[in-house]
Formats: sequence, structure tokens, C-alpha cells
Amino acid sequence: MTKAELIDSVANKAELPKQKAEEIVNGLFDDIVGALKNGDKVNISGFGTFSVSERKARTGRNPKTGEAIQIAASRAPKFKAGKILKESLGQPG
Repeated sequence: MTKAELIDSVANKAELPKQKAEEIVNGLFDDIVGALKNGDKVNISGFGTFSVSERKARTGRNPKTGEAIQIAASRAPKFKAGKILKESLGQPG
């Protein structure tokens, strides 16, 4: 499902104009991103939890040359599926 398809689905289910549904979807995504930037977790009960994973700086290898390179520390988004989502996909909770 693409973002446009999600917007169409929200518009149809909530009987809203597409433009209003797009504002809602964009607002939701903006709030999730904003919370993660602040270091907060976003827990959507039954669906899952969005969080930020801290990666330490480390030494890696260039696969072409085998040369050692420094990989900088970084932050990456992480998602852990909730029990209801897992069960709906046939996975044990």
C-alpha cells in the first residue's frame, strides 16, 4: 500500500474529502517523526511501537578494496509489532 492508497482508504472509511484525509495522514506521520526526533517512543496499542535505535561508531570494511573505514555513530528508526498485529498475521504473540 502506498501513501496515496492509504489516504484514499482513510477518505473512504471516514467519508472525508481526500484533501482532509491527506492532512490527517500527514499530521499523523509528522507527529510520529517529531516524537522520535525528541527521543520518545510512540506506542500504538495493539499495533506496535516506534522507537529510535542508537548505533555506535565502529570500524567497517570497504567490500571492494577490503580497506578499513570508520562508520559514524547514527540513529535509526525501529518498529516492534504489537501482539494483535502479530496474531492477525498468523504469528504467535
